[in-house]
Amino acid sequence: MRRLLSREMIFLFCLVFCFGCAGTLSGASRGRYAFPSSEPEWIRNGDPIIFEGQSWYPQDDVDVFLDSEVYLLGEYQGVQFFASKIDVRPYDKLYTKFNENRYRSYQQKYND
Repeated sequence: MRRLLSREMIFLFCLVFCFGCAGTLSGASRGRYAFPSSEPEWIRNGDPIIFEGQSWYPQDDVDVFLDSEVYLLGEYQGVQFFASKIDVRPYDKLYTKFNENRYRSYQQKYND
């Protein structure tokens, strides 16, 4: 009886361990889009992204999105940039990913 109980405990422990690791091994928690270890200097300097002939300037705003909530538009100077899936053309904001689920926003500057 005692030996049977210990085998069941070992089996249960292995089962819990395997299912607990399954999410991290599959990459589900890492997201679809990679992000740099630090933002490039051109972003930190406030240089714009040029998209469809328009300049988009980095803002201090940070938005939180899941990768499934943004749409990849392209790449500028080695950095992927996105639009929100709920936004339509002409876009209000563009985004670059700088951390897990953290996106820096970009907007056009208009002269009044």
